[in-house]
Amino acid sequence: MERGSRFSQAHQSGSFPIKKYLSDNLLRVLETEQIPSAQRAVFAHENIGKVFEQTQLKLPEDLRKQIFDQVFNDLFGFGPIQSLLDDEEVTEIMVNGPKKIFVEKQGKLTKSAITFDDDDHVLRVIDRIILPLGRHVDADSPTVDARLPDGSRVNAVVRPVAIDGPSITIRKFRKDKLKVEDLINLGSMTRQMADFLEACVKARFNIIISGGTGSGKTTLLNVMSGYIPENERIITIEDAAELQLQQDHVMRMETKTANIDGLHAVSIRELVKNSLRMRPDRIVVGEVRGGEALDMLQAMNTGHDGSLTTVHANTPRDAISRIETLVLMAGMDLPLKVVRQQISSAVDLIVQQTRLKDGQRKVTAVTEVAGMEGEIIVLTDIFKFNQTDTSPDGKVIGEVSATGIRPNFTPRLVAAGFKLSADVFAPKLSANQNSRR
Repeated sequence: MERGSRFSQAHQSGSFPIKKYLSDNLLRVLETEQIPSAQRAVFAHENIGKVFEQTQLKLPEDLRKQIFDQVFNDLFGFGPIQSLLDDEEVTEIMVNGPKKIFVEKQGKLTKSAITFDDDDHVLRVIDRIILPLGRHVDADSPTVDARLPDGSRVNAVVRPVAIDGPSITIRKFRKDKLKVEDLINLGSMTRQMADFLEACVKARFNIIISGGTGSGKTTLLNVMSGYIPENERIITIEDAAELQLQQDHVMRMETKTANIDGLHAVSIRELVKNSLRMRPDRIVVGEVRGGEALDMLQAMNTGHDGSLTTVHANTPRDAISRIETLVLMAGMDLPLKVVRQQISSAVDLIVQQTRLKDGQRKVTAVTEVAGMEGEIIVLTDIFKFNQTDTSPDGKVIGEVSATGIRPNFTPRLVAAGFKLSADVFAPKLSANQNSRR
């Protein structure tokens, strides 16, 4: 009883870490009893109460449950952020060192009350994420990309690059795949836009989805890939597998980082080249960010129509400039005019996805790559988002409308069996225009 009394006093004074005591003793029991890995969580659930009784502490039930949950998360989950991973409303988690954790909910960033104990605590969670994938992170290799078992995308950065302590950024994976109807109901796109994009995918147009970080490019790519017919062979290539294609004939490939000796890495560029030998009907690249842009363009120009990919850019024009830069990174020393001719002949459509200031995610432009005039690539907006106002609470007010321009590739749509009605391309009339009518 004297031992329990000392334990209780030490805990009340804050000098004895109860979580560490429970964790250490549970681990000791698990090792002593030689419990198989698959049964450890169940065994710990059944025995943590007995371990806690040894402390002779009297705690309220809700506090005791909270401590037990924290211990389980540390032993079998991803530490303090496990509760955020379990929260379906949280779409992104950002750990800026052990004491600063931010989350995104409904497009809004807020600081969480959850914290880690210290840098080592964050590092243990990073190791738990990356070690099963055969990846590592240390002072010599301080950044790593990985994914959680549910498909959520993870980036981790450690010292000396992360000055304020180890950082973790998690883009959560949606368990329920969004469909085009969801995007329409959320106001991300209009019905006319959806009908047009469906026709373009089915007619095997080459499409680039452009957008900034966190704008929803991958979500839109998932939705648009759903239009690909079931009888086509699809090759997907990603840094970290996120795409959720529902078709049956899908071959998924993912890059591989170098081993501890810096050898045996497999890049997106190598996978794009290899995919051309796999008889693809469609090539879907999660994101082009290097020299693979040239290989992608060459594939689009040599019979692999209907390819889809994403690129980081804030406008369709910026997307063209970004692709030009990426192609030049391939080291082929091509003249800029030749690069632009490659882009102009390969890419049919740019779909701009934007995260607005209020957190809304919208398709803000659907733009045809209409050819070349001299050395300039001509872009024509088919649909465009126009912001008209901002509400007192900061909500962006505006709407997407057709510009009234039919794309030059309309005959190709017709030849593929898609004769879209005039309503698809008819611009919405303003209130003033309606009153004049």
